[in-house]
This record gives sequence, C-alpha cells and structure tokens, in this order.
Amino acid sequence: MPAQQEKILACACELYLEAGLPGFSMRKLAKNVGVTAPALYRHYDGKNKVLADVVRAAYQAYQGYVYRALRAATPIERFFQAGEGYLDFALEHPRWYKIMFSSPERLGMQELPKDIEAMGWGVHQFWIDRVRECMQVGILKEADPLRTSLTMWAHAHGMVQLYHQGLFPMDQEEFRSLFEESGARMMSGFATDSFRTQLEELNLLGQTAPQA
Repeated sequence: MPAQQEKILACACELYLEAGLPGFSMRKLAKNVGVTAPALYRHYDGKNKVLADVVRAAYQAYQGYVYRALRAATPIERFFQAGEGYLDFALEHPRWYKIMFSSPERLGMQELPKDIEAMGWGVHQFWIDRVRECMQVGILKEADPLRTSLTMWAHAHGMVQLYHQGLFPMDQEEFRSLFEESGARMMSGFATDSFRTQLEELNLLGQTAPQA
C-alpha cells in the first residue's frame, strides 16, 4: 500500500473514532492528512469509500495475526495460538480493532462491501473450525461448535473492550495474564474432564491444583 494511502487510512480511522460519523468529513480528513480536499478526492470519492478501506485494511491485518495459527501441528496448539494472535492484534492495533467491529450503519453504509463481508465470515468460520477440531479430539465437550465459539468470542471481546475503555487499570502484561487466566477458567466449562485436569495441573485456572 502506498505511504500516502496508509496515512489517509490512519487519519481516517482516528477521525472516525474521535468524532463519529457525524463529525467525519472529507474536508476534516484532508486537513488531518495535510493535503487539500481536491487532492484527497483523487484517492477517494467519498467518506464511505475511505471508511470501507479502513475496515478492509483492519481485517487484512487481523487475518494475518490469527491465521498464522494454522501452521501449528495440533488442534489445541492451533486454538491457543489463534487466541494469542487475537490478543496481539487487539493490543497492538486498538484503533483497527474498534473500527473493525463497528456495524455498517455506524459507518454510514447499508451493508459492508462483499469482499469485507467475506473476510468477516472467513474469520468467523476459522474460529468455529478451531472449536470443532478440539471437540473431535476430546479436548472440548461435544456441543454445537457455532454456539460454543460465539460464547468464547463474546468473553474475549468483552475483556478486550473493558481494557480498551480503561476499566482494567493495569499494564498490557498484567492484562495478558488476566485475559489468559480468565479465558482458561471460562474454557474449563467446555473442557472434557481430562483436559480440565490438564488446565488445573498447569495452574491456568488461577487456583492451586488439587493434590493427589
């Protein structure tokens, strides 16, 4: 991506998150970028196109973070590495994270462009597949992979949102530990007995493992 386009998208993301759609205009964006409005229109013919490209770039980056888990050898490694990628993306790119989960209506669109919808559904299916394969090898209890993955995502997203909003007054490393411990505790409810024992032995549930 050309450097000027990267700057436009970065400024557009920041302006949208600060001012919302009502406060977003091509004139304000041009000022923030440091160019004239006519110069900006040579790249984009309206704010909807700019915001669509911001969401598109966010999803492309997000895919890179979570899909790297596919290189792992086992279902549980792929599951945990995908979770690490999710958290890394959320912490390293908080603005992209926030705008990526904005509804089309809040972005001034009736619906997202088809390619962005496809990326969203692709990542959605990716998480369902990670859950399903963990069920197939006896790590998670047999259940509906879709509903289970939605519960897990709601937990992860809620934790990240609370941290981004400053409601967890801690640094990133402390939040990482809290996120992982809370996630393991939540996951233990879906785990088979044997896998839950492994979580306890690794002390990932924030409690002392039972003594034999």
